[in-house]
Amino acid sequence: MNTQDAVSILSCLAQEARLEIFRLLVQNSPAGLAAGEIAKRLNIPASTLSFHLKELSHAGLIKSEQSSRFIYYSTDFQAINALVGYLMENCCGTDKNCCDPLI
Repeated sequence: MNTQDAVSILSCLAQEARLEIFRLLVQNSPAGLAAGEIAKRLNIPASTLSFHLKELSHAGLIKSEQSSRFIYYSTDFQAINALVGYLMENCCGTDKNCCDPLI
């Protein structure tokens, strides 16, 4: 990941509705949710949701899959893992033990 990609992803998530959508999709991955279900759970109008889903998709944070007449959205974990890796790649200089996950 390069700096411009990281800035694009972080900029996308720096908006309340998009962050809520992303977190909801993380909770419901890998299956994802239909757009209508996302709108219902977060009480977001369809037109507004469509805009936010487009932005999340352009940033590479979510992916979509059409099934019948519904579009299901899910988290692209590869993209978010790349971002975390980018943010942590120089962690603690040479002491790599301080960066071990807390989970």
